[in-house]
Amino acid sequence: MSAPEQEGHEHRRGEDCADYLERIVFFLDNELDEADCSAVRHHLDECGPCLKKYDLERTVKQVVARSCHESAPEGLRARVLVQLREVQVRITTTD
Repeated sequence: MSAPEQEGHEHRRGEDCADYLERIVFFLDNELDEADCSAVRHHLDECGPCLKKYDLERTVKQVVARSCHESAPEGLRARVLVQLREVQVRITTTD
């Protein structure tokens, strides 16, 4: 199946693969709730093209994780932490 056909193909229940392909990254990062995880797993069990895309995304994520063993310099880490705290303070003061 070509890329345009893969992205737009639909299943008998009207499930659009594009919706699932968007959720793959969140699924890989364990950022979906159990209901969404279950739906994605079920879709991947039934859809070969989406399963191939999932396998590719998972492989890329693993390669990047293996390649990124460096730590940020301490000065950068400190600046990032300060900025995160500033954002947290702004969020809590606007609520």
